[in-house]
Amino acid sequence: MNISLVKIITQHTVSYLKCPVAGRVPGPIRKPANTSQRSVSSSRRNWFNNMSPNTSATYFVGVDVGTGSARAALVATDGRVVEQAVEAIKTWTPEPHYYEQSSTDIWNAICKVVKLVTADVSEKQVKGIGFDATCSLVILGDSGAPLTVSKSGVEEQNIILWMDHRAEQETAEINAAKHPLLQFVGGQVSLEMEIPKLLWLKRHLPTTYKGIWRAFDLPDYLTWRATETDTRSLCSVVCKWNYDAAAHCWNEEYLRAADLEELTRDKCSALGSDVQPPGKPVGKGLSQRAASELGLEMGTVVSTSLIDAHAGALGMFGCRGYDKKETRANHDNIQGKMALIAGTSTCHMSITRNACFAQGIWGPYQDAIIPGYFLNEGGQSIAGHLLDHVLKTHESYAELKQELGEDKYIYQHLNKLLCELANQRGHSDVNFLTQDIHVWPDLHGNRSPVADPTLRGVLTGLDMTRGVESLAIKYLAFTQALAYGTRHIIDNLYEHKRSAFHTLLFCGGLAKNPLYVQCHADICNLPVLIPDEQEMVLVGAAALGAAASGHYDTLESASKAMGGTGQLLEPNQLTVELHNRKYSVFLKLLEHQRQYRDIMQGKI
Repeated sequence: MNISLVKIITQHTVSYLKCPVAGRVPGPIRKPANTSQRSVSSSRRNWFNNMSPNTSATYFVGVDVGTGSARAALVATDGRVVEQAVEAIKTWTPEPHYYEQSSTDIWNAICKVVKLVTADVSEKQVKGIGFDATCSLVILGDSGAPLTVSKSGVEEQNIILWMDHRAEQETAEINAAKHPLLQFVGGQVSLEMEIPKLLWLKRHLPTTYKGIWRAFDLPDYLTWRATETDTRSLCSVVCKWNYDAAAHCWNEEYLRAADLEELTRDKCSALGSDVQPPGKPVGKGLSQRAASELGLEMGTVVSTSLIDAHAGALGMFGCRGYDKKETRANHDNIQGKMALIAGTSTCHMSITRNACFAQGIWGPYQDAIIPGYFLNEGGQSIAGHLLDHVLKTHESYAELKQELGEDKYIYQHLNKLLCELANQRGHSDVNFLTQDIHVWPDLHGNRSPVADPTLRGVLTGLDMTRGVESLAIKYLAFTQALAYGTRHIIDNLYEHKRSAFHTLLFCGGLAKNPLYVQCHADICNLPVLIPDEQEMVLVGAAALGAAASGHYDTLESASKAMGGTGQLLEPNQLTVELHNRKYSVFLKLLEHQRQYRDIMQGKI
């Protein structure tokens, strides 16, 4: 059996070790030392040519609000992350599928992390700030006070989180009307979008609904809170609110048909009457109040925002490979790149000059990330969260947790164990371990390309095996299934005449898992580009500030200047036939699940 050199991707370097299979696995398992966020940032700073903030350089701040935390980064003009900090934010789960947050809690967390990352530079060196956040619904009453979205009535809980699925009935009703505007969201709205959630509020919390002064997407709430200027980003409203980008207005007919006529009053002021593309300056910059809270200079340029995944795509579209196989033509052709922002969920972002209408894929969204391009957005509602579920519900988790500590070290152990199992069983690659085990991974419904929130997971090939080895095989099967889901999205785009992809790019927590990344390269049969800077969402947010401040002429030029370099990983051609067969089974699992449902409903 051939011994292959295996590239080990870490946050800072690429190293090598010998492994008896062709899959990539992590290095030695070590429990983490106790380090603060600032000390980790210092390590990153040293990695970048021992460069620390100096008194003459220009910097931008990127702020990213994810599902569970608020982060900030101090970013140099070439995209180097010099400092970063993170602060946890609260989430309430009052009942299954309900997820609520607080705009006050989030803003306080942002203020803390921005002060941390800018502590070593002067206020004048920070020329711009950009915000991104999850596409969550923020409700404000008179004078901008929080209005509850919770049945508990607690005013602090004024955000319906993106992954909240309470509005299932409202979503179905809106889709049943088949309004022409739905062609821009793959034929139907998702229950993760904002219009169904607003309809849910009208029906279930009428006092809150009647008291709405402003309904924001979370990224736009942050720019309003920073500037006291009510401007909406085209990214948020066109992607999650069914704004008509072609007509440059809210479609009042659509809102009335959705039983939301009240929101059309005063030129749809509650939804936002001033809509601007990403990367444009908002108002007069930071207000006096916000500047004081953030520790920055009043008037510092604030950019129109992006949704968090879209900020990651902006950062990655400009990334270039330093491998000779990544040609200059491929680097410049951003239409051939698919950016995967892979964390709790996964978003699949790609842009084209010409609109691509693909059933089950959101978009085409005009100018949603970079002006002059149409965005198509696929996604998986759970990805990292799914693998965590597989891990934590297995009988071996408690034992592994006690032995290895943090979950990331457990994943490293499982990756290494898979390598050993493949060797013991005479396989040339870890992927052959699941020849008879197949998974449909939509335990929380399918976002793309089926667009069916009622779908559930399927696992076939179970046996009586117990212990850590059974966990490793199950984990591999679910990781492969996520990659087959990506291939399903790509094939759907191809069926709707999209031009071919030449590269997949990854960022987010799952990008640090080499098994996940290599499975995508192999299953999609496409090279994968891993940026050297893993925090590309923060880089994308900072690029917004760089463009809005005028440091770069356009968002596209900011992306290319700040995208940095990355390593190109090639697909393993020895597994192509295996994955073609398993992908055929993957599609059969969808077909069969639908048949089972029809049988139980008495349709066949």
